Amino acid sequence: MSGPDPAIAAVRTAVRDLLTSADPRDEVCVAVSGGADSLALAAAAAFVGTRAGLRVRALVVDHGLQDGSAETAAKAADTARELGVDTAEVLRVSVGGAGGPEAAARRARYRALRSALPESHGLVLLGHTLDDQAETVLLGLGRGSGPRSLAGMRPHDPPWGRPLLGVTRATTRQACRALGVEPWQDPHNEDPRFTRVRLRTEVLPLLEDVLSGGVAASLARTAAQLREDTEALDTLAGDVYLRAFTDEGLDVAVLATEPPALRRRVLRRWLLDSGVRELTDAHLRSVDALVGNWRGQGGVWLPGDLVAERAHGRLSVEAPQSTT
Repeated sequence: MSGPDPAIAAVRTAVRDLLTSADPRDEVCVAVSGGADSLALAAAAAFVGTRAGLRVRALVVDHGLQDGSAETAAKAADTARELGVDTAEVLRVSVGGAGGPEAAARRARYRALRSALPESHGLVLLGHTLDDQAETVLLGLGRGSGPRSLAGMRPHDPPWGRPLLGVTRATTRQACRALGVEPWQDPHNEDPRFTRVRLRTEVLPLLEDVLSGGVAASLARTAAQLREDTEALDTLAGDVYLRAFTDEGLDVAVLATEPPALRRRVLRRWLLDSGVRELTDAHLRSVDALVGNWRGQGGVWLPGDLVAERAHGRLSVEAPQSTT
């Protein structure tokens, strides 16, 4: 008796590996858009999850941004049921806010998926592929982002699971053909107004041609290497943070003996924990100068109307004193 199509087998193996490491308790959710990546993922999750004794739920987010979006979402839910998931539900969201339509839709989608989890330990599988990882790395390079951004998406970043980061988009499409399902083609994925679309349709094909192929896999491999390095540095920075943290602020003497790469990781964690949002590299380097390039300068203004200051050998973050 012949086995499954190689593409189906590849997706199942990826899902099995992720579920083995994540070890969900009794249920796993799958985010389903109706596209090839999510349908191949849903089919594999249904196959692997059922055999592992897990209940498999498909979650379809209807962003309401296109005509007929409700019908598209309902069809995606029906297809997921046909592929073997236990239940499929449509989550309707309202998209708005700063950052453009892509960012706003992403925020709404992740918020809806997270709210659908019954407990804090829940797991949602996302259909990001090796190609998506490559695009993420390219975006980070083009924007001058640091290693944390270039490290790309994590396979397991609770409550999110991304089992397909080592699987190509071509493989998920082949899996759908072998399954006999017709994926939905999102018109936004062909719209050149979106940066990712131009990366996918123009930049990556050109790089593949100029560099004789293998670029997407190489970028994904680079992300994995940087992720390992970043996690190691974060662990070291965590030890420094514990030594530097006091009730009055961070001990400058402890920070001053550390390399800048570790010091800035400590400062990043401390600033985020202190309520600073939308923290940029420029903000972080300015605060780091209070330690590594101290000349008695004043405080650093940060998002959220906060100020980082150095006084009496300590760094502190607080709202500025009103002069009125």
